[in-house]
Amino acid sequence: MNTIKIGWIGLGRMGTPMSGQLLKAGYDVMVYNRSKEKEESSKLIGATTASSPGQLIQQVDIVIVMVSDDLAIWEIFTGNDGLFSIMTTGKIIINMSTVSPSISKEMAYLCSQQNNHYLDAPVSGSVKQAEDGQLVIMVGGEKTIFEKALPLFEHLGKVVMRMGDTGTGNTTKLAINTLLAFHVQGLAETVVLARKNEIRIEDLITLINASALGNPLNKIKGDAIIQNNFKAAFALKHIAKDLRLAKNIGLTTPMGETAFKAFQLAEPALGEEDIIAIIKQIH
Repeated sequence: MNTIKIGWIGLGRMGTPMSGQLLKAGYDVMVYNRSKEKEESSKLIGATTASSPGQLIQQVDIVIVMVSDDLAIWEIFTGNDGLFSIMTTGKIIINMSTVSPSISKEMAYLCSQQNNHYLDAPVSGSVKQAEDGQLVIMVGGEKTIFEKALPLFEHLGKVVMRMGDTGTGNTTKLAINTLLAFHVQGLAETVVLARKNEIRIEDLITLINASALGNPLNKIKGDAIIQNNFKAAFALKHIAKDLRLAKNIGLTTPMGETAFKAFQLAEPALGEEDIIAIIKQIH
């Protein structure tokens, strides 16, 4: 059993398997989630639970946060029962959510006011990679704190890199997710063009996967198109949000503008479906 006590906030599609990796590694993990029913699976494999972020931070050494957006971060950190509602010192708070660099800088400053430490450490990968501990993790923050947290990251990811100071992890993730949007929209447009010309889509995907353009994303999302399966592995609403954040830090390129507009238009109707549902928006 590792002696470091971990607090985990956010038990969504990614947070549940990621916190599970730390439990498997022998860490003492306490979890908190707003929807209490999502805590049950973590309790079954050994986690304890907290009634609030404030209660959680008092009882652990390191807090890891994995939630959806800036608003959720603001509430978890600064809410009435939030992490900052209790005076603590010497804690490490790791924000693994995909959020704006600006909110990371703000939370890092507030952490420093209590003599706590902050890292932004978003991940690239989906549920399967989270379940296998094979995520790619990009980290912003103080080098010495990164080195203290590195053993935890190594249970969660296959590649872990410190990108620089606070916010650089978030900035890197937004750049990567911009490329993700390009890939997904490009695949969708390719399929739409082929369909218009009566090309069998199963054959098209086979050829793409066998070519220099083949990659795991094209295979997974190509299979989803063939099977007409738009159940969310990575919901379209999340890439729409990420492109808004990318635009806020300077995304103005031609492809960036096109992807931004396409996913914003698709979000109201298709936001809860998988990212590849963008194909329904393209004609």
